[in-house]
Amino acid sequence: MSTLVRIFLTTLFVGCLGSSFSQELINKRPTFYAYSGFSGANLTQFNQMLNERGLSSLRNRYSSIGLGYQTRINDFVLGFDLGQHTGKASQLDDMRIRYRTTRALLNIGYSMTEEGRFQLIHYLGLGFGFMNFQMLPEEQDRNLELFLLDSQQGFILRKNDIHQGTSQFGNFLTEIGFQLSYDFPIPGRKEALQVMARGGYSFSPIENSWNMNGIAFDNAQSGAFIRVGAGISLPERNFFYKDATIGISLVRGVHNTKPDALNGYLESFGYQPLEGKPSNWGLRILGDTEGLLYGVDVFNLAMSGQASNFQEHSLNSVRVYANGGFKLIQFENFALGALGGLGYGNLRYTLSDVNKPDFPELLEDRYFDGYLRSSGVMIKPEVFLEYGLPLTKRKLFDLVFSASAGYELAFPGYSLGEISMNQYMSGSYLLFGIGVRP
Repeated sequence: MSTLVRIFLTTLFVGCLGSSFSQELINKRPTFYAYSGFSGANLTQFNQMLNERGLSSLRNRYSSIGLGYQTRINDFVLGFDLGQHTGKASQLDDMRIRYRTTRALLNIGYSMTEEGRFQLIHYLGLGFGFMNFQMLPEEQDRNLELFLLDSQQGFILRKNDIHQGTSQFGNFLTEIGFQLSYDFPIPGRKEALQVMARGGYSFSPIENSWNMNGIAFDNAQSGAFIRVGAGISLPERNFFYKDATIGISLVRGVHNTKPDALNGYLESFGYQPLEGKPSNWGLRILGDTEGLLYGVDVFNLAMSGQASNFQEHSLNSVRVYANGGFKLIQFENFALGALGGLGYGNLRYTLSDVNKPDFPELLEDRYFDGYLRSSGVMIKPEVFLEYGLPLTKRKLFDLVFSASAGYELAFPGYSLGEISMNQYMSGSYLLFGIGVRP
């Protein structure tokens, strides 16, 4: 069972426990939001190695962007955050050193205020993550043939490599903080615009759990943070708004695409092709107000395998969609709807040596790995069928099962070197989900 599945099942379990906090009149406040912010992270061991060689330390600050979901039942708060945290680039000779991490956290908290527009929440986040640390040329070669002839541009270190699949997420992470938020009414709508601010501290509680090639990178997952965000909230008593809700689902997709054009080039240069179809795990947050649908999808498509006797490779694409649509039919617990999505996608192909030395030798002899990347715009139409199963007699949550069919279309710009990857990025898909909805 994948790590994300374990996180999500934990979410369902804790959601059921929420009924123990409920009183005779239940207040619900589901919200989804986007955030950005910054934090500090001093990579102590790596900086010490640089200083011993008379080199400047890496910058000790990283920026954050992410998506989140939160629901409040009376004073009990349950949520989920998915964020990417990117360090400031540093220069060494003709190389750029930078790192990024991705974290998926289940948040459990308590509201210190009564139902109203203002909220003060104290929360604890528990979850898992991924880390990428790289040292590559400032100007990377974008020609595919030249890249395949000589892919050893620098080095890339990855821990819990989600470029090989979302199920690779791992290593325990925690976060503790406070949230201030305020709801601004939207005239004529049941939703409200929520503006929020968070402050706290994130850290890796298990020492040396982020060790790569002889250096501990635990501090890249740590540091005090400040974040601000905004989103859509349903702030009033659900007694009045039985036809308005926001839910969250874990989704698994089957995409009818293959990297045939890329595989042809790989085989002509003596590399093994990428086999099969891309695996897809993702997150869907979907709001519904009187049949009007809105929300966000995040998909992570990944393929990986052995490229040669001493190299492995991966092909990864992350896609983020803003969705809107309508619920066409509602019959008891069944619903049929249609969605349209406009979003952003990226594409990364990585060739890496499986036998890199440890530091400090790796810093001196640094030419082992490389990757090509591309990005562009994505659109998709989709139809879906869902079934909501009440989890408790009080109907605090529905357990929602869904199945979707759609087609993704990539705009020009997706290429690796001189070959177009639009045929790989565009195609039909089936999407299956399981989630909770207040």
